[in-house]
Amino acid sequence: MKAARNISTGWQMRAYLALRLCLQPLVPLLLQRRLRQNKEDPLRMGEKLGKATQARPTGQLVWLHAVGLGEVLALRPIILQMQAAAPDLHFLITSTARSSAHVIGANLPPRCQHQFLPLDAPRFVKAFLQHWRPDLAIWSEQDLWPGAIVDCAAAGIPVAYINARISADSYRRRAWLRGLYRDVFARFSLIAAQDEATAAHLLALGSKPALVTGSLKPAAEPLAADPDDLADMRKALHGRKVWVAASTHAADEGEVIAAQARLTTIDPAWLLILTPRLPNRTEALCAALDAAGLTHVQRSDGRLPQQDTSVWLADSFGELGLWYRLAQVAFVGASFGGLGGHNPWEALCLSVPVIHGPDTQNFSDDYALLDAKGLAKKIAQGALADAVATTAAEVAGPKADALIASARAALGPLAQDLLELMEDRT
Repeated sequence: MKAARNISTGWQMRAYLALRLCLQPLVPLLLQRRLRQNKEDPLRMGEKLGKATQARPTGQLVWLHAVGLGEVLALRPIILQMQAAAPDLHFLITSTARSSAHVIGANLPPRCQHQFLPLDAPRFVKAFLQHWRPDLAIWSEQDLWPGAIVDCAAAGIPVAYINARISADSYRRRAWLRGLYRDVFARFSLIAAQDEATAAHLLALGSKPALVTGSLKPAAEPLAADPDDLADMRKALHGRKVWVAASTHAADEGEVIAAQARLTTIDPAWLLILTPRLPNRTEALCAALDAAGLTHVQRSDGRLPQQDTSVWLADSFGELGLWYRLAQVAFVGASFGGLGGHNPWEALCLSVPVIHGPDTQNFSDDYALLDAKGLAKKIAQGALADAVATTAAEVAGPKADALIASARAALGPLAQDLLELMEDRT
């Protein structure tokens, strides 16, 4: 298929494009305010104004965008599939969240670069496209910027939308902008959804029928870990029973801390690695651990746990690959308190079985599959300690490896379809 060009636009798209032009002068002021609030990287803030901080590689370049760390890391399997078919291909990955940049850089395949996405104003998107000159633009999950997509299509760049995920709630929020989304989807030469429900929601928003390819997350590559750190920590933790509570929020942490308090009374060898979603909540977590009578050390202090340490507070960012490699079992956060759950596949691709609470709507199909396969276990409030004690002895490796291998193999046809979009470019 050829890239979409000269597509007529309805009033909602025309209004959006006019508004982005009017707001363009305010964007630098907004970024300066965010910088003062420590929400932007001062060394890379210019990237959001379309000012590249890296050179464009020679040859064909595929640009992929996802909002944050988890979404970007989910793109690695499709990148590897495309590289296998076209070894000289280069990739540019963009994201929007500041916290994602360092970890993304440490986990990207070869011939990949990372930049922040420019804000959706004509001048900044134009500068970005003129520097990078992508041969294909791929958008994923839910982070779609209409102006940038229109600009790509107008420049003759093929545009694809993959790993699309639109829940019922998300559809209801977007439905009143159906005209805008219809015109956005008209620019895509290929649309691939994670599931049938998303495909139906896309169709209702004005999309052409979407391919249903499944989620990219089951095909995930393992998160990276520093081998020297890993060796030192394994030596220090010898003889301990280790479990990790990953990407936790306040509602999870009440369950997690109570579970560890109970586990330590049964067997003091149990060590909890507590990894909050936002590492800046250290003070509140230390207070909660003190109140529960749990001895603890902080990763940020550079100290390793001693034999009498109950909790290692991982108040760092981007080290889940390390913590999962040390653990026998993982509790994955955001599954209490109605937050919808975080990604279980990052643990499973390192052969770590998963425990989760009842709130998993962000990954409902994934958790349903994993629960059925015995690779994940749903628990109610108060049941976490027993689940950790019984799940830690289970071996997730072979079953998890089979699921991941199947998911990776299924990406081959999608990778070929994306490569063909570049071949069709005129």
